[in-house]
Amino acid sequence: MNIDPLSFLFRVLGKCVYAGMGWTYDSLPPYWESRCVVIGFPHTTNMDTVRALAYIKLAGIDAKLLIKSKWFFFPMSIFLKSFGGIPVKRNKSRGFVDDVIRKYEDHEDLVVALVPEGTRKSVSSIKTGFWYIAKGANVPIICWYLDNHGKRTRWLGKIHPGESLEQDLDKIHALYKDAGFLIPTQTRDSHSLSPMK
Repeated sequence: MNIDPLSFLFRVLGKCVYAGMGWTYDSLPPYWESRCVVIGFPHTTNMDTVRALAYIKLAGIDAKLLIKSKWFFFPMSIFLKSFGGIPVKRNKSRGFVDDVIRKYEDHEDLVVALVPEGTRKSVSSIKTGFWYIAKGANVPIICWYLDNHGKRTRWLGKIHPGESLEQDLDKIHALYKDAGFLIPTQTRDSHSLSPMK
């Protein structure tokens, strides 16, 4: 069995990041799919992005993390891209949703991760671009929870987009509520994305 030295190094680095922060993490769940949209709550600090990037590497998944384009400056851009970061310009979110859907058409396996809150500030609504991507690409939505109280990143469940955005959001709300976290109940910018920032 051949082991890619770079992948091995990234996995070790990811584990070191978690150990250094005093956080633990769930293994990939049995319902994991190599074609999916991953959403994460909550998004309160830049360290959430660090944890997400580290987990991508330590779990050995080829995920693409949507990150606000302002962070892609040299030399930070080299680091972010090497860890699967994709720059997103908010003012072009509608077209970007369509672009991401096309990426699923071009790739047999693709994981795209984003945060529906779209900002580190406290918000009363979430963006729903993730649902339109998953619906358009016919892939499931897998829910990830950054449990700050327990200092653990957790997988909560999976849903397949149906015909009703509202009904699917109710299912997602229920998953997070069962984990002890209440996500905003209002939505905004129905076709917009939510890059990490």
